Amino acid sequence: MTSMTHDGPQITGGVDTHGLTHHAAVIDQVGRHLADREFPATIRGYRDLLDWMRTHGTLIAVGVEGTGAYGAELARVLTAAGVTVVDVDRPDRKTRRMKGKSDPIDSYAAATAVLSGRA
Repeated sequence: MTSMTHDGPQITGGVDTHGLTHHAAVIDQVGRHLADREFPATIRGYRDLLDWMRTHGTLIAVGVEGTGAYGAELARVLTAAGVTVVDVDRPDRKTRRMKGKSDPIDSYAAATAVLSGRA
């Protein structure tokens, strides 16, 4: 297992969940996009996702789309690791029409919703 860093900038994560893969993103305290990456929707993938997020700074919270469906197991893994998980609604149709649909866009939107307090 990779080492967990709990120093550096405070970051917020976001995850766009699907059946086979989850797309994760991290943003800093002012909402700047730091990185995004896809992970398999497996226990190992969830642990790798968490370790990857923590390499970017101190993880404050993670917004997860669909905690009652595709994101349920990921939410359990994050919660068990002491991470605050916030259930995030999928972007509404108007937002999707304006900004388009893509996994990176949705994962950054989930992180931004948590940071801004909308989620």
